Amino acid sequence: MLRELKTFIAVTQDGTFAAAGQRIGLTQSAVSAQIRGLEDHLGMPLFDRTGRAAVLNAAGSRILPMAEQILDIFANMSQPESLNDFRGVIKIGAISTFQTGMLPKVLVRLHQNAPALETKLVPGVSFHLLTQVDAGNIDLAIVIKPGFPLPKDLHSETLLNEPFVLIVPNNLDGEDPLTLLRENPFIRYDRTSFGGRMVSHFLRRHRLEPKVVLEIDEIDAIVKMVECGLGVALVPLAGLWLERQSSVRVIPLAEMVFNRELVLVMRHANRQSPLHILIGRCLHDVVQDSLALVKSEG
Repeated sequence: MLRELKTFIAVTQDGTFAAAGQRIGLTQSAVSAQIRGLEDHLGMPLFDRTGRAAVLNAAGSRILPMAEQILDIFANMSQPESLNDFRGVIKIGAISTFQTGMLPKVLVRLHQNAPALETKLVPGVSFHLLTQVDAGNIDLAIVIKPGFPLPKDLHSETLLNEPFVLIVPNNLDGEDPLTLLRENPFIRYDRTSFGGRMVSHFLRRHRLEPKVVLEIDEIDAIVKMVECGLGVALVPLAGLWLERQSSVRVIPLAEMVFNRELVLVMRHANRQSPLHILIGRCLHDVVQDSLALVKSEG
């Protein structure tokens, strides 16, 4: 019956039997058969079937949280008493700047505490990773906090705030950020990303319409473009470029500064699992060590 419950939850997330089957590797007829079997076992229909859509009825809405709880309990039953004995796979999503920044140190700490653990790293932009955590396809993710409320089943913890700065080529004169943005070609942080939306809000607030020469979602690539003299850019203080000698000038935004907030996201049901607690502790420890190092160097 666990298989049927998993299929039931997949249908509620994807909206149709076909979409759920495509994601979990079943044909539409196999999904229909499992849902019928679950409904027969419970003695009640769970969906109002209108066209291709599968909409939860009152009984289905009542059963859904219980089905999720049953699967969560079963998953916790497989947790070993000691993390040293954990031999499963944990799927961790992370935006690119965290992958190449702090995540390697986090994984070193994690595997020191759970040496038999296998980690699978899932790259992606914040919105995609949030969707994957919400769907149960990955266990947790480090993402930029969105400008909208998280789904009710997700729990988030703040890791750090990264201030945005203006970066310009070394040979470009000037210190006023607004003037530099008005007078020079602009390399835009992809406006569809969470961080890019913050840049868009900054530009609107200061009534700026810079001449965009390139739009891209990769921070280190943006920095490389600025180094080559393509234009100026607004980026967060994050990424591999901070660990090398970059040929750019960094201009603080002073009282105009805005920040992107990095958060750890997981399902509420997993927040008390020993493994998730350990990963959270490793993340917070590495972030605090990094902040302390920056402060001492400053």
